[in-house]
Amino acid sequence: MRRIFLIIALFSGRALHAQEYTPSYGRELPRGEVLAYPTPGEAAAAKNGDNRYLTQLAEWTQQGNGFTIDFTVPFAWANRQVLFHLDRASADYEVRINGRTVAYNSDGNLPAEFNLTRYAKEGRNTLEVVVSEPSQVARLESWKSADKPAIGRAWLLSQPTLHVRDVFTKTWRSNDEAQVATAEVGLVVKSEALNPRTSRVYYELLNPAGGIIAVGHKDITLDMRREDTLRFLARIPDSLLWSPDRPTRLDLRVKTQHEGRYLEYMNFPLGFRTLETNNGRLAVNGIPVTLRVREVPPQLDGNEIAALRAQGYNTLKLLPGPVSPTLYDTCDTMGMYVIPQAPIDTRSSGDSRRVGGNPSNAPEWLGAYIERTEDSYHTSKRHPSVIAFALATQSANGINLYESYLNMKKFGDSRPFIYPDAAGEWNSDKLELE
Repeated sequence: MRRIFLIIALFSGRALHAQEYTPSYGRELPRGEVLAYPTPGEAAAAKNGDNRYLTQLAEWTQQGNGFTIDFTVPFAWANRQVLFHLDRASADYEVRINGRTVAYNSDGNLPAEFNLTRYAKEGRNTLEVVVSEPSQVARLESWKSADKPAIGRAWLLSQPTLHVRDVFTKTWRSNDEAQVATAEVGLVVKSEALNPRTSRVYYELLNPAGGIIAVGHKDITLDMRREDTLRFLARIPDSLLWSPDRPTRLDLRVKTQHEGRYLEYMNFPLGFRTLETNNGRLAVNGIPVTLRVREVPPQLDGNEIAALRAQGYNTLKLLPGPVSPTLYDTCDTMGMYVIPQAPIDTRSSGDSRRVGGNPSNAPEWLGAYIERTEDSYHTSKRHPSVIAFALATQSANGINLYESYLNMKKFGDSRPFIYPDAAGEWNSDKLELE
């Protein structure tokens, strides 16, 4: 019955007038923040300043809606990848290298990365970010006012040809295991080589006192421009599980080796906790919890989060828009639950599903909905404080939100995907919020 309904909705929307929407191109797949360091000491310190593999981009020159900066690709980056990271922009934008347009991002609200290896030359280069005026995606961003063109934090990152692209975790408890949980850590490894390449990936998972919980290494061979996931399991005692009362995080240390040389070091703070829902009631580490929710702007700072916690709130439901770079880490360490919000708010288009109505039922906008919900998921999924994901807000309903919900379910995540404005339709998991 559900599939029939989707088909009916799809055909009913085919007569909609075409919209001016250009899909993103030239972007890397979305991921949580990954920073590579040349030594284990620098990785352990997690410094945010420049190092041999990281160059902050801060001195931009703005002219109108364009932002320009010169950067240098050093000889030490030969046979490595050159990745450009941009936290956010005030609208959709193009990326240009040495005068050539190489990428376009239709979602400027969340961090994005672009592989510049084929376009940047050794030595001096010019990078330009051109923010769209007017925005091509304004219909999806009703919360915005007439903002001046702006961009957020940016840096260049060098990673090996075969490198760790992302990290994710899953935690569960077997019925016959008491006071211990099983954690899976996945290391997503990608190769940009044009021929098969083999590297070794080492990992250590340490408790807060520095004791080893899991240690080992795995070899991986990838064909041309392929990726795969290395997985390892660890047994986590209840005393080390993350919870609001005891927001414990463990330290994952990763290093890669190719032909006897260590190529990069990375450290990831990870929290492990089990999560289930039963008829809309959330249980964390097997204990039912009441979610006392405050809807907040996504640029909240640590003092504001602490104040809300002191007032008795334990859950932040973010409004749409760019998220503060420190918000998720702050909530991880403070023990505050978070529900990220995909940047979709189409209230200015009204609630009609007819031709020219809300883009949620216009199939030509489907790619934008899929992209934005996936961006929100992948950039926040690693954080233990994130306990659910909101697909949209005040955006009517229709084929694009149905398909977005089904697409998110493919990730196999136990966390709920909610759309509070679904008005009882099936594309929202039940979750009790106070």
